[in-house]
Amino acid sequence: SKGACWVGSRHLFVSVLHKVLPFKPLTVVYCENYFTPRRNMSNTLNSIVAKGLREAGAALRVEGGVEIFSRHRPLMNFLGISPFVTNDTFIAPTASVIGEVTNWDQSSVWYGAVVRADSSHPITIGFNSSIGEGSVVSTVRKNVTLQTGFPPVCHIGHYVTVGAGSVLKSCRIDDLVIIGEKCTIMEGALVEANTILEPGTFVPPYARIPSGQKWGGNPAKFISNLNANEVESIKRTSLEVQERAKEHLTEFLPVGNTYIHLEELELKEASVKQG
Repeated sequence: SKGACWVGSRHLFVSVLHKVLPFKPLTVVYCENYFTPRRNMSNTLNSIVAKGLREAGAALRVEGGVEIFSRHRPLMNFLGISPFVTNDTFIAPTASVIGEVTNWDQSSVWYGAVVRADSSHPITIGFNSSIGEGSVVSTVRKNVTLQTGFPPVCHIGHYVTVGAGSVLKSCRIDDLVIIGEKCTIMEGALVEANTILEPGTFVPPYARIPSGQKWGGNPAKFISNLNANEVESIKRTSLEVQERAKEHLTEFLPVGNTYIHLEELELKEASVKQG
């Protein structure tokens, strides 16, 4: 009836929530006489009930031991062009690699990072290079050209470590570079080999960071020349990240029966060692 109140999904819905959720949800009570306009409040009620049902369903799946698969696609084609990755490239399950991206051997793109080549300009990630958590690598718009006359691609060389939360846009990073966390490198910028950028460094468009130096600040300024230990640490850091990426790559096998072949290979390897 019109004056009647509607409670949750009645007692079943509320009792399920009480059992599976760690907290006691409030009972949703709806009396149409109290709400105006009626249509807006109906939408609000639907969203509240839908959220409750989703949370209850997720809790039931967890309690029942059901494995939950993510629908997120780490690799995505764009305009018919798909990213190129090797067998030992680690792309985190929550990362996004889109379009004309080339990932060299033993490179890695970590959780929440976005590598987006959707402007007809390719992106390259070199051997043993890594893109840290939450970083964004992209290029300028399709019809934009650089003042230098070079193509506005984004090139990341070999043994490059990009810190978490950094932003790289149509720039060139030579081999053996450490880019600290939350750095920003704009279009046309060049970071030469054997260079370290301090966390939070902002490299403006078309700037050049010379080889063998440490820079930092906003805008980037020269700090010091690198000593032998600092130069050696650049490659060592990239190798350490790559070792961690190997472990994650083993844990996050692609969906399918690939793991069966891996187990067979491990058994054969064990039998050969015993023999």
